[in-house]
Amino acid sequence: MSRWFSKPKPKRRFTRRSASNGFPVEAEIHLKTRWRADVFKMSMDITFLGTGSAYPSPTRGASALVLRREGECWLFDCGEGTQTQFMRSHLRAGRITKIFITHLHGDHIFGLPGLLCTLSLQVNPDPSKPPLDIYGPLGLRCFIRKSLELSHSQLLFPYVVHELVPTPDQCPAEEFRDFSCLDEVSQVAQGRILHLDPVENSYLLLEDEQLVVKAFRLFHRIPSFGFVVEEKPRPGKLNVQKLKDLGVQPGPLYGKLKNGTSIVLENGVTISPSDVLENAIPGRKICILGDCSGTVGDAAAKLCYGADVLVHEATLDDTQEEKAREHGHSTPRMAAAWAKRCKAEKLVLTHFSQRYKPGGDGDADVAEMKRQAESGLDGQEVTLAEDLMTIEIPMKKGK
Repeated sequence: MSRWFSKPKPKRRFTRRSASNGFPVEAEIHLKTRWRADVFKMSMDITFLGTGSAYPSPTRGASALVLRREGECWLFDCGEGTQTQFMRSHLRAGRITKIFITHLHGDHIFGLPGLLCTLSLQVNPDPSKPPLDIYGPLGLRCFIRKSLELSHSQLLFPYVVHELVPTPDQCPAEEFRDFSCLDEVSQVAQGRILHLDPVENSYLLLEDEQLVVKAFRLFHRIPSFGFVVEEKPRPGKLNVQKLKDLGVQPGPLYGKLKNGTSIVLENGVTISPSDVLENAIPGRKICILGDCSGTVGDAAAKLCYGADVLVHEATLDDTQEEKAREHGHSTPRMAAAWAKRCKAEKLVLTHFSQRYKPGGDGDADVAEMKRQAESGLDGQEVTLAEDLMTIEIPMKKGK
């Protein structure tokens, strides 16, 4: 049994409850920890709003998941019915600050215009609030703009679309389309056009003092992308005894050292943070892949290496690998091989064909897909995502 679902440690509480309305099980992992008053001490969890492929059903919604970090929600993909899934969940759609779209197939974007319109109805115009950032493949801006324009919908908040320019080797040659001309006459805020970094072989989406977000190329029937959200290392603990021995008493100077600033004592002695700080604590790394039958280029393995959580599609089971590859999709064995290569700590499978119902009620046994993935790993955890399942990602501890 995976330790996600084993008897919890003293400060963990795990609950698994069946919804009384017949909908899939909702699973949550709660972690109660005393956070320090430190900007890097932030909670993080993933909630799956839709775990099915092709179309939404009563048991599996279309593709969508939310990465929540200290109350801020980042939405990855937005299939049809995503806003309804928000209403069924414990999340608040109004907290969405960023949206990431892996590719432009309908089961990943058809819910986006409606969600934006609903958000507009629920918010009060606030000129001081930054625009909603939306990231996705070239053509996404036109899709959103035309959907809103043709439906005569006006949003009461600003949004900006940042488009990733794909490369022809991300899909079969006959399926590649150049959408670069679609935005030539646009008068709205353009956002950024993000090109592949030829050195890093990836796309830098955003970076601040706490984390960095990059995208990498996947192979699918149309250009698809994966996203990596990685926290930067947190400063280690201060060696208080050493500071006292140096004559530094608790106070503002501790904060400067903790923030990476050297200090100079009255006697002229300079103390650098490295003199009194323990080893830095690694940040968490979350990798979320869109539909794919493989990756393009050599950046993906490096970017995903050592991921705390790797979310990977598994549309069909291993017995249908040929069919899966033909349609640009993966099986549990394929996902496990990638997780093993990346040395990911946890593999979460999602984007199941609608034949695989949660709890084994469908035409095929979804539990077999977990066994197939586990057989290709060296003990890493495997979780089968279900709608409204939440997985909390605990902070790493210093060594």
